[in-house]
Amino acid sequence: MDRGYVFNTQRFSVHDGPGIRTTVFLKGCPLSCLWCHNPEGIAPGPELAFSPKRCIECGECVGVCPRGLPVPGEAPALGGLDSCLVCGACAETCPSQARQIAGVEMSVSEVIAEIVKDRVFFEESGGGVTFSGGEPLWQPDFLRHLLEASRAKGIHTVVDTCGLVPWDDLESVAAVTDLFLYDIKHMDDETHRRFTGVSNARILSNLRRLGSLHRRIWVRVPVIPGVNDSPENLRAIGQLAAGTEGVEKVCLLPYHPLGEDKLRRQGRQSNLENVGRPTERQMQNLANVVEAAGIATGLGG
Repeated sequence: MDRGYVFNTQRFSVHDGPGIRTTVFLKGCPLSCLWCHNPEGIAPGPELAFSPKRCIECGECVGVCPRGLPVPGEAPALGGLDSCLVCGACAETCPSQARQIAGVEMSVSEVIAEIVKDRVFFEESGGGVTFSGGEPLWQPDFLRHLLEASRAKGIHTVVDTCGLVPWDDLESVAAVTDLFLYDIKHMDDETHRRFTGVSNARILSNLRRLGSLHRRIWVRVPVIPGVNDSPENLRAIGQLAAGTEGVEKVCLLPYHPLGEDKLRRQGRQSNLENVGRPTERQMQNLANVVEAAGIATGLGG
């Protein structure tokens, strides 16, 4: 496919692989992590988001909505037969950008045109483009074409994946991916199901298979206090990484509550509230636990 859905393009990223990078976020994800930083990327298609603090209650949105659904100062209507069509009319007319559409259809050439604007920063820093999400492999053909086009421009490519994808799709992009950022949330299957909605069996299996044919993989772990920050879990992840071909290092990423505000903009409620951010000392202690398993470990990246 030459076209797909993108919900954000973030420039000057320094935590999505080496150097300064442009991160392109693709729509769609098979996980439902309670701490998700990008909940607007889970659904495969466009969604309406609303920021009440920006709303000036002018009523322009009501006048253009085909169903007359918006109420100034309130979140978008979700669910039911009378739900939002996500046509974008209210977002286009909103003078304060209180209503926005998360997810636009773009062609490969349109995405590449945005990426190459930052080429000078890539060349100076050893950076490139990172495709994230959501789960970028939820749009496998679109992702493969983006990777091929990036490579043709001489741009370093990174894929940030949760690993819960068909093996054939993962294998199909390996040859045009310079580095994989591979997310591991929890080693215990039951706990993984409770907090992400899915088993981790395919995720772990795919990591081992990927390591047998690709030599540049960074395992990334979002550290969520009270969920996956036990020394036992981190030690098990370190042992997995150390024993898997192709894994160069483990990157620990501290939790931050950005996703909670995004959920509110979508008219949804967070299922993981009042979780504090781990301190730098706590993160370093956990990094020491992972590194003791025999694998290089860092914070961020």
